[in-house]
Amino acid sequence: MALDVGGLVAVVVFYVLILAIGIWASRKSKKEEEKCVGSKSEVTMVGGRNINILVGVFTMTATWVGGGYIMGTAEAVYSPSQGLIWALGPLAYLITFLLAGLFFAKPMRSQRYVTMMDPFQRRYGNSITTALLLPALISDVLWVACILAALGGTMSVILGLSSSYSIALSAAVAITYTLMGGLYSVAYTDVIQLFFIFIALWLCVPFLVLNPASSEVTLAAFFNQSQQAPLMGELKLEHAGKWIDELLLLALGGLSYQALYQRILSAASSTQAQVTCFAAAGIVVIMGVPSVIIGAVAASTDWNQTAYGLPSPFARGEAGKVLPLALHYLTPPWVSVVGIGAVAAAVMSSMDSALLSSASMFTHNIYKSTLKAQASDRECVWVIRVSVLLVGLAGTGLAFAEDSVFAFWLMSGDLIYCVVFPQLICVLHCRCANGYGATAGYLVAVTLRLLSGEPLLRLPTALLFPGWREEGGVIRQYFPFRTLVMLSSLVCIPLASSLATLAFSHRLLPRSWDLLAALGEEEERGKEGDDGKPAVTEKLLATSSTSC
Repeated sequence: MALDVGGLVAVVVFYVLILAIGIWASRKSKKEEEKCVGSKSEVTMVGGRNINILVGVFTMTATWVGGGYIMGTAEAVYSPSQGLIWALGPLAYLITFLLAGLFFAKPMRSQRYVTMMDPFQRRYGNSITTALLLPALISDVLWVACILAALGGTMSVILGLSSSYSIALSAAVAITYTLMGGLYSVAYTDVIQLFFIFIALWLCVPFLVLNPASSEVTLAAFFNQSQQAPLMGELKLEHAGKWIDELLLLALGGLSYQALYQRILSAASSTQAQVTCFAAAGIVVIMGVPSVIIGAVAASTDWNQTAYGLPSPFARGEAGKVLPLALHYLTPPWVSVVGIGAVAAAVMSSMDSALLSSASMFTHNIYKSTLKAQASDRECVWVIRVSVLLVGLAGTGLAFAEDSVFAFWLMSGDLIYCVVFPQLICVLHCRCANGYGATAGYLVAVTLRLLSGEPLLRLPTALLFPGWREEGGVIRQYFPFRTLVMLSSLVCIPLASSLATLAFSHRLLPRSWDLLAALGEEEERGKEGDDGKPAVTEKLLATSSTSC
């Protein structure tokens, strides 16, 4: 396929615009640092806790409306084996934001934490926090790989540009402005990117629906009862467990991303943080509608009437690229270029968030708290920048290895759903949780998840759940095993915590063996106020100093 020079120039212009906005926002970040009387590095991580509520809503939404969301939703609707009922993204993220606003925003923001890992560090100490941080970092790298793979596939189809070049270019732009301005650059570029995604995708929809190769069939698919089943998809009883598992993985796993709490913690108050979550819940569903329509159009298109020809994208194993294929073959060239701009915007709006969130956790919860407590603000800022670069390079490298955007999308949430999510619930809402319970829950979750196998990682399956089947030499689990792993960990944490506390308090075990300070944590929680909120202690102030 020949290189589309005009389209490439248009994309480069768009990238220059985004980079310019990022540079402008970095100057605003520097002004906030001058006003801040406390930690300057926290301006980079949480924006001085004064991000405008409108900007907060847009950056929250844009973080979730990434390349995986846009292309993964279209892929699910298009695939004959799935259909609309398997397009889980919009419903899952609606649940994510609603639950975040109801149960997580206030406890996190009211304590003025800097990262999602601060409550773990306060209660369990550095060692357990480091162990919990590892799956969160891996998930961010996989998330970066997911969204870059989405963009690479889009540009290769529409512009004829090698996916390697497009991935490298997009990664370079996102890394550059994230390095320069931290959360301010990320937030303000997200506003522009979200607007562009919405306008660009809806601009493409009329051209897709009215294309001669798809219009008549599309109308039949929507209004003819005989065509409803393939478009809507079918949820067989034996697949219900898998459907529930993937829905909860995306919905509840999303509650364990640092990117979510980075925006919650940047709000001026707990109430503003909750409003931001509720507003994002509505917008994220609206942003998924164009992808659903594009997937439906592709599913009902007679590809033999297009230059693409037969066999169909699904038969060729290109279902993951169905969105750019539909834009390229069913719309005029200039419209498809606008569409690729939307995907590029979605990719960068999510990638910059993943880069900054992982860099913030490593710098604040490992480097500053564990490796070098006396590190200066300037040094911490440089550690954030180096971390952004390393995570970006790791995710970029993985983006070349997998064609299915939807697969990366699921994998990015798998670890944190099984391992981190039950820990987060217990550290915020379970007063009895201690280091022994956290350790036991961690080991249970990791062990069960490894034994359950993972075809994408070629991990053999040792633990077979009801309903498993061997397909093409690969064992596939149709039982909601990830949810079972998560629940096992969730039950194990308070149970092991209570047993450890009883054993030491009743001297069934020598108190000198209490290396994780279970009794000390009980005494600390005994100092909590009548409202059940932990009192601000010197330990918290030492790990999460925020005076901006």
